Amino acid sequence: MTRVADLFAAVDCGTNSTRLLIGDGGQAVERLMRITRLGQGVDSSGRLAPEAVARVVSVLEEFRRAIDDHGVVGVRATATSAARDASNRDEFFDAAEAVLGVRPELLTGLEEGRLSFAGGTAELDPAEGPFLVVDIGGGSTEFVIGTTEADSALSCDIGCVRLSEQWIEHDPPLPEELLACLSVVEAHIDDVVREMPEVGGARTLVGLAGTVSCAAAVEIGLAEYDRSRIHHFRLSRDAVEDVFRTLAMESRAERLENPGMEEERADVIIAGLSILVKVMRQLGFSECLVSESDILDGLVAEMAAGPENFLHSG
Repeated sequence: MTRVADLFAAVDCGTNSTRLLIGDGGQAVERLMRITRLGQGVDSSGRLAPEAVARVVSVLEEFRRAIDDHGVVGVRATATSAARDASNRDEFFDAAEAVLGVRPELLTGLEEGRLSFAGGTAELDPAEGPFLVVDIGGGSTEFVIGTTEADSALSCDIGCVRLSEQWIEHDPPLPEELLACLSVVEAHIDDVVREMPEVGGARTLVGLAGTVSCAAAVEIGLAEYDRSRIHHFRLSRDAVEDVFRTLAMESRAERLENPGMEEERADVIIAGLSILVKVMRQLGFSECLVSESDILDGLVAEMAAGPENFLHSG
């Protein structure tokens, strides 16, 4: 059967993971995700580590094969928090461009938030808005509010990798390490409330990215990833608190015994959950709607909307 719609590819080189979406703006044909930890040590060194760059480039080579196999007509690649913080990002961009044929776009936190909102709310009923979209990344967390489009956005330098590297040294974490994470997150949420007072009017909390998906998978008890069961799953605050409390008391090895826990995420999930827990506590949300659509979906939708929004891969 011949496809009528053109296919587009979006690649996101994040702090913790590198991901690919191939689709036509309405339907996803292929999604790939690899934990690559591009942001390894960048918070302390200010540079992308050579081994981290090598991991990402290896994955991009895999993604390029998938892109070629599907015959996509346009490609966009983005880089976010880790690259924003790294003095040697251009070296990484050179290597990525050599593989993909397009140069990664260095998104600001606000641009990242706008695209995450577009992807995360595309399938939602506006009647459930205003939406507060919280995208918990490896190096930053974006807070975006709006109904049919993003009205306000703020990017905070808290993420599962950044907080883990800064505050968690023991396995399992010491109580004072958990308190440090929660206190740092609380201060940033205070900033969000001060700079975006409209968050108080949000009706629906939408959670994006691996921390939120992993929490849902552990709560459900998914032995294998199943997007259809996680996408638009409603995580109660009690469930989030329970998952956080349980995992925080376990060693990394014990965490891996929980169905739904990804091996590569086990060492940063506690810091990530500290963000989700504090968002729900401080902002008064009783549940979080999990969305598996995010910045990649926003990028593909933009490309599908017009040729001025993408580059051809070479």
